[in-house]
Amino acid sequence: MKKLVSTLIIIFVVILGIVVAGPFFIVNEGEQTVVVRLGQIVQVSTDPGLHYKVPFIDQVYRYPRRIMAWVGQATEMPSRERQFIFVDVIARWRIADPRTFYERILTVDVAHERLSEIINGRVRDIVGENLLLEMVRNSDHIIESTASANMLEGVDLGDGLDTSILAMMIQPESQNEPIIFGRQQLAQEMLNRARQSVPGFGIELIDVVIRQVRYTEQLTQSVYERMAIERSQLAQGIRSVGLGEKERLEGRTEQERREILSAAYEEAETVRGIADAEAARIYADAYNRNQSFFSFWRAIESYRTTMPDMNATLSTDMDYFRYVFSPN
Repeated sequence: MKKLVSTLIIIFVVILGIVVAGPFFIVNEGEQTVVVRLGQIVQVSTDPGLHYKVPFIDQVYRYPRRIMAWVGQATEMPSRERQFIFVDVIARWRIADPRTFYERILTVDVAHERLSEIINGRVRDIVGENLLLEMVRNSDHIIESTASANMLEGVDLGDGLDTSILAMMIQPESQNEPIIFGRQQLAQEMLNRARQSVPGFGIELIDVVIRQVRYTEQLTQSVYERMAIERSQLAQGIRSVGLGEKERLEGRTEQERREILSAAYEEAETVRGIADAEAARIYADAYNRNQSFFSFWRAIESYRTTMPDMNATLSTDMDYFRYVFSPN
């Protein structure tokens, strides 16, 4: 009897252990699992639902199916011209092959470490192979050219000079430095090189994005000085063109003033000539009408002008005073 009870107790404990251990497991949405039995993969489940395992023997490893983010640390690295910058990169990835991922990586934390090694290495290679300008620009089109065009929009430069010519004259020097690849294309190259290493880990690398490129303190000061020089050149170019336009307008104004004065002088002389001719005609007509009265009137007008200021002694027998002393 005792032996039967002991046997039943053992059976009950075994059944209870099996129930507790659970022969079934659930794969949730957004999960994928790898079932390992004594070190060997016996099942890979990517579909959600209820799945079977051998209790106590099988071990279930759960991995996310969703797209995950890898966030790198801003690392200082040199460009091709030995300019040191901080490059901050992020990436998106997912577990594409759970079996390979388990065999080569095992955990997500280890995957992040491997991705850090791969991506940071490729980023350093790309940065070291290219000029600094390639990392900070996407194309040759920069803000300064647009700013210059907007600044000159609506400005009337007169004849012979337009805003396009002026914009070319005041373009900053950095506009002439061509961009071969650009920041976006370099990020794509980082992704292409990194993808060559991750398939062996069961990982799919979706994209790599350069989130930020930050200058070192020394390089920042150098960039500020360069910007100040470019702005000074820009201001000097505008000032030079403005002075040239000022001189052109002043020259044109002076020429117009001279033309107006010349025309006015010509018209005044014409009017004066006509008036003098008319006055001479009137005098002549008046003289011809009454010559004696005209001579008398002219003499009286002359006396009014000369006698008040006369400071000399003259003889009264002079013909000039004939109208003063003559009884007739």
